[in-house]
Amino acid sequence: MRRLAIAMVVAALLLTACAAGANEFVDVVDADGDVAGFWMGLWHGLITPITFLISLFTDNVNIYEVHNSGNWYDLGYALGLGTSIGGGPGARCARKR
Repeated sequence: MRRLAIAMVVAALLLTACAAGANEFVDVVDADGDVAGFWMGLWHGLITPITFLISLFTDNVNIYEVHNSGNWYDLGYALGLGTSIGGGPGARCARKR
């Protein structure tokens, strides 16, 4: 029982250490004077697999826009990412008859 409690505490510490911090650039305009919103988040989510590969070889490409509108950008990004990696309208469970 004691081992389980210690393992739970260690797991909780490791998981909380990986938590993201607050984005200090929310609603702050970028160099072009723009703030990314829902539609830009959706687009960034859709192109994430390609953008990730490009970002491995170049320093000026990121997969996430930090100058965003907050929750709306995050929602668009999550929907786009889910769609791009196979969670779109065509995804369905296979049924055995």
